[in-house]
Amino acid sequence: MAIKVIGLIELTNSAAFEQYRSQVGQTVAQYKGSIEHRGVITEVFWNELACKPFSAFVELHFPSKEDARAWAHSPEYQSLVAIRNQTMNLTLFGVAI
Repeated sequence: MAIKVIGLIELTNSAAFEQYRSQVGQTVAQYKGSIEHRGVITEVFWNELACKPFSAFVELHFPSKEDARAWAHSPEYQSLVAIRNQTMNLTLFGVAI
């Protein structure tokens, strides 16, 4: 079963984000994934779950839950977490499709 991984992003440092963004795609590809969409949030219609503010999103695609999990916990991605933490607040979750 294919998995979409959705990230809700609140950017905190745009300059450092470019460093993260230039490297993260390689880690996704190593684990059979792809970056399907990236974008800026234009409007939140409802926020009944009281999510923290977010200004952007990313949608990744993986062939399986195991591939998505392997990527998220991989040494390659974990090496970017320190940079990520300097650039954004992130909520990341998987969706079975």
